[in-house]
Amino acid sequence: MPADTPAIRQPEAYAEYTRRLAELRAEQSRYQRRHEQLGIAKVIVAIVAVIFFISGVAARHISSWILIPVAVFVLLEVIHGRVMQNLRRCSRLRALYERGISRLDNTWMGGGETGERFLDPAHLYARDLDLFGRGSLFELLCTARTRAGEQVLAGWLMQPASAEEIAARQAAIVELRERLDLREDLAVLGESVRVGIQPDALVAWAESEPLFTSIGERTAATALAVLWVLSLGAWAAWGWILAALASSAVNAWFWQRYGSRKQEFIKPLEDASRDIGLLADVLARLEREKFSSPKLNRLQKKLETGSVAASRAVARLRKLVDSLESRRNPFLKAIDPFVFWTLQLSFALSGWQKNYGSSLREYVAAAGEMEAAFALATYAYENPADVFAEFTEDAPCFDAQEFAHPLIPADRAVRNDLKLDRNLQLMIISGPNMAGKSTFVRAVGTNAVLALCGAPVRARRLRISRLAVCASICILDSLQGGMSHFYAEIARLKQITDAASGSAPVLFLLDELLQGTNSHDRRIGAAAVVKSLVARGAIGMVTTHDLALTQIADSLGTHAANVHFEDRLQDGKLLFDYRLSPGIVQTSNALDLMRSIGLEV
Repeated sequence: MPADTPAIRQPEAYAEYTRRLAELRAEQSRYQRRHEQLGIAKVIVAIVAVIFFISGVAARHISSWILIPVAVFVLLEVIHGRVMQNLRRCSRLRALYERGISRLDNTWMGGGETGERFLDPAHLYARDLDLFGRGSLFELLCTARTRAGEQVLAGWLMQPASAEEIAARQAAIVELRERLDLREDLAVLGESVRVGIQPDALVAWAESEPLFTSIGERTAATALAVLWVLSLGAWAAWGWILAALASSAVNAWFWQRYGSRKQEFIKPLEDASRDIGLLADVLARLEREKFSSPKLNRLQKKLETGSVAASRAVARLRKLVDSLESRRNPFLKAIDPFVFWTLQLSFALSGWQKNYGSSLREYVAAAGEMEAAFALATYAYENPADVFAEFTEDAPCFDAQEFAHPLIPADRAVRNDLKLDRNLQLMIISGPNMAGKSTFVRAVGTNAVLALCGAPVRARRLRISRLAVCASICILDSLQGGMSHFYAEIARLKQITDAASGSAPVLFLLDELLQGTNSHDRRIGAAAVVKSLVARGAIGMVTTHDLALTQIADSLGTHAANVHFEDRLQDGKLLFDYRLSPGIVQTSNALDLMRSIGLEV
């Protein structure tokens, strides 16, 4: 029987976050006072140093005593730098726990990474189930620090895993669930995950053919740079200006030969320093952690290939890319054509490609998978009542008890039961407006997606087989593409029927099927689509306001059933209980809703 869940506040997570946040506020307050005190102290020491200097100038003898305030100022500057670093750390950790509390308080929407760049309109359920965008499932789940982590998490949500991989992810999530200290360490790394290149671009550069591998060319560049410096010395010492001019001309010609080739090579790295630095820091922290689950151990071992750890290899790349930034210095930019600073860095980067380029993909993938697992572990920690799905080989199967939509706060969600399998493959859901039909269908699909990626689900129990989730809920027309809503919908239905011929049974979720056509064509078309899906072993649901579609269930015998949501009018207000009941709905609220907003009908 359907059952409501009592109000849930996730007391352990909320209490722990609140405690740590209070400690951080107190710590930040102490550092802020120290920051202000050090600022005043530095001003005083600077004034003392200036007084010493002016007194020395006036007496025509600057005493060595001036070194004392200078040394004190340098010491205070070092201490101040550490205080500022700790202030930044406190600020980032406060943001971490404030974000966690906002998730528990259901005020998180719009404050995280929405993942809209991953939204593919052709995907069979991403838009329909609100996987990406403001207030989406991805925004709720994503705590990744790197773009690679975001990319892996998005991939997990969009592509079901095998049963073996799901079991491995579940074990990893269980192990990571309580590791708040590791989460803190990752949270303070880097400045911002939203700055930098995509990991695919970095990996593509690393795996590309090195352009600067000639030892002879590198030796020539070094020799010419040394000779140029010597020619300047000869000019200054003996007035050999012709030697300096000749050396400059030769070096400028040599530098010009590599102009376009050099720019083509370093262009993918121009804006990569922050992303690469963040990746190096994340890898270093993950390498130090001890894991016991097979998946996490396997991922960690990928970071240990060769004689150099992944974090050290990526840190070397970071240093080289940071050095690229220095070429923008006006002085270095002026002498670059003669000392070949950028060219020498290109040779060094090519050497890095040769030594580590083929491994970077594994480094990025391993770090991304660990971060994705950690994101799901954070969700599991904050939602202890959610459970892992049980998988069965008896396909198709979706058997959920007391499930609800994970984007609806647990203390407000009304839970329902649902069982679809080879015996009951189809439910036709009728009901009035706002009664909960679409939310119910989305709840089924979203929990299926979570289960098939290894995450906890919002249910007391979920037994599920391998399924291909397909939905037609949020279909958009296209003015530029000249595509009507109806055509967009039938194109999606073609995708779903094609998917039903695949290796995994389809779980289809169809909201207001074929609403863009007349009732006669709708009834015939809907019946044909649904019967085709059922005949191919699919399971699913169809919601409708058109009660004529409820006749489809009769034509499929015991393989289909009619169910409904209903409302009631009480004291002039429409009330909904959001409970799934057997049979066809007997009420309609369209006219009541129109009157409730002042329309005369």
